[in-house]
Amino acid sequence: MEDKSLSYEEAITRAAGSIYRFTLSEVQGVPIMTPIAQNWRSIWAFCPDASDLLIATYPKAGTTWTQEIVDLLLHDGNAEVCKRAPTAIRIPFLEIQSPPPIPSGLDLLKSMKPPRVIKTHLPIQLVPKGFWEHKCKVIYVARNAKDNLVSYYHFDRMNQSQPEPGPWEEYVHKFIKGNVGWGSWYDHVKGYWKYREERNILYLFFEDMKENPRREVERIMRYLDLSLADDVIDKIVQLTSFKVMKDNPMANYTFIPKVVFDHSISAFMRKGEVGDWANHFTAAQSQMFDEDYAKQMADVDIPFRTTI
Repeated sequence: MEDKSLSYEEAITRAAGSIYRFTLSEVQGVPIMTPIAQNWRSIWAFCPDASDLLIATYPKAGTTWTQEIVDLLLHDGNAEVCKRAPTAIRIPFLEIQSPPPIPSGLDLLKSMKPPRVIKTHLPIQLVPKGFWEHKCKVIYVARNAKDNLVSYYHFDRMNQSQPEPGPWEEYVHKFIKGNVGWGSWYDHVKGYWKYREERNILYLFFEDMKENPRREVERIMRYLDLSLADDVIDKIVQLTSFKVMKDNPMANYTFIPKVVFDHSISAFMRKGEVGDWANHFTAAQSQMFDEDYAKQMADVDIPFRTTI
């Protein structure tokens, strides 16, 4: 497996000259990176096994954190097994498309036998219908809009394959209007919320995970029909703390070359906090955002928290 991860790293390095800030194209009205849109037919046709697990999030809502928790739960808290390869290899990103020779998410999935853990940022209406037909388990993680915006902004700054974010003042408006990769945060969180019971989706909140990580790890464990000893759960909570994961080269995305992920601009794992938005929004921006938020979320009552 190490050779496989090495070849993945080498593939990224080799393809570095083909990496640029991709434009966005619409799929069913949702803006996503153009290479994904160009290969949409293959992505939409993906048929999972009933044993596959999908981890779905809006970008920068706690995806990597949840992936690591799930991987450790499935391997009885064995940290060494969970260092067998970087996150992107262990848990393929369903829709991602990169220039050759970097394998796409679909390529990686073809090389793996079920049960597989799969990552997606797709809004619920774009998730291949096979996931629902086969009644796959789905874990969705949602993060409050203001912190999610801040984290996405810094990610777009450092990820040289994402559209140019522009200045903070403009990015706030892009986010509000859904003119960013994977579209509207509002539509995303509301879509999974609406179908959470009908489709057996475990809907988690980033803020709950920060407030009481053990409680949320246990919720995930029960959803996966697992039963681990208390000391193993304690170990998983410790191994998935922000500090430990930030120092874990198999989880912190430092294996991706600087030409793609420029950690000198912003670390992939930056702060992992609740309430960092207060360090970015001006009072006027916060008020404007809150007024718009109230309108866009008027039709639902999702218990988001901007502080804990």
